[in-house]
Amino acid sequence: MIDESSPSATEGAPRYRRLLARSNERAYACRRQPGCAILEHMKKPAARNAFYAQSGGVSAVINASACGVIETAKRHRKHIGKLFAGRDGIVGALTENLIDVSRESPATIRGLKHTPAGAFGSARFKLKSLEQNRAEYERLIDVFRAHDIGYFFYNGGNDSMDTALKVSQIGQALGYPITCLGVPKTVDNDLPHTDCCPGFGSVAKYVAVSTLEAGLDVASMARTSTKVFVLEVMGRHAGWIAAAGGLAGTKPAQPPHIILFPEIPFVPQNFLDRVKQSVSDYGYCVVVVSEGSAFADGKFLADAGTKDAFGHTQLGGVAPVVANMIREAHGYKYHWAVADYLQRAARHVASRVDVEQAYAVGKAAVELAVRGVNAVMPTIVRRSSRPYRWTIGHVPLEKVANFEKKLPRSFITADGFGISAACRRYLEPLIGGEAPPPYRNGLPVYVRIKGVAVRRKLKAEFKV
Repeated sequence: MIDESSPSATEGAPRYRRLLARSNERAYACRRQPGCAILEHMKKPAARNAFYAQSGGVSAVINASACGVIETAKRHRKHIGKLFAGRDGIVGALTENLIDVSRESPATIRGLKHTPAGAFGSARFKLKSLEQNRAEYERLIDVFRAHDIGYFFYNGGNDSMDTALKVSQIGQALGYPITCLGVPKTVDNDLPHTDCCPGFGSVAKYVAVSTLEAGLDVASMARTSTKVFVLEVMGRHAGWIAAAGGLAGTKPAQPPHIILFPEIPFVPQNFLDRVKQSVSDYGYCVVVVSEGSAFADGKFLADAGTKDAFGHTQLGGVAPVVANMIREAHGYKYHWAVADYLQRAARHVASRVDVEQAYAVGKAAVELAVRGVNAVMPTIVRRSSRPYRWTIGHVPLEKVANFEKKLPRSFITADGFGISAACRRYLEPLIGGEAPPPYRNGLPVYVRIKGVAVRRKLKAEFKV
């Protein structure tokens, strides 16, 4: 359109006014037609769709992160159009098996915040490098392009951040613009550059409570029955979860009497001597052992001789191994238990702090993405421990991918069997507060998604 305030409009020629009238008429008529060049020129950048996927072992609060992503994406319609979720994680992208999140009710999305496990399905599937398997990346690009996906949110742990980093590099390598954010999640608490990892606080609370309660049980029967109880918890290379068991007791006589950390080489005789001393002093012994406990040469106590989908050694259960050592050496009656999936699925005893942080990192991932920040992971930054205060930061994915944060030696007592005061100060705030789910007829009420599939647009199928 011609601006009447322009210098040419002051020349006053009747011819100018006729040209102006005709120009305005053309512009008005064009605006009423689809595909108008004037409108296309004036149009702001179109919103692009987003893709969210859950990865690796799930947790009691990973769905809270999903809730944070989804609810925040809905508030940024200028940038994000539709939000899709991968059915079974990144596998859903490769196979074009996408879930239309918009078909879920607001109540269901809110309910994710108090529902454990992975509502959209997760997967242990690690993308190789672009050079090793170009076909997988080209397939991702094909699916993203077909569905106009410009944002990728990947919710997982160490290996998942590696995948997120690789996907963030797709745009540069294959010429497709995509903003990629990692959303932290791991019960192992071993992601670096973040004070803690969503999922850990709730597992820590479950393990601490279980150690406390089982300890009371064993103590009440120790004189005539069980004298040793062994609780196996997760933690392949980092002893954060095992350390959480130490919160159950504040005095030497209170369980756990022994904690076996992956960071401390296992010496059988030292361990057996400590068990005997505990039974002698207190009448019983409670042991918390990390699944990744290993000998000085690095061999796991429970090495099953197989590998998982990420190439990690498959561990076969360390609790019975340790319990049998005790039986053979001392003849004590014992019981052992493996927390296994129970510890990471126990939403009924989740930490309120953990739930809030899980939601916050999902929310932050979207807010960073719409600001144009790419290839980063939101982090939790501790401001103070007493009182506990935290905020959200972020770190480049390349500083997180495939790095593990182990339990510091200063967090372990000098004898290697307990947690230090510094460790207790670190852990206690993370299990703080309760956030129980709603109950009906004595059971938690958890939500299930409809999982309405998005119509496939590609003819070619992809097998993984």
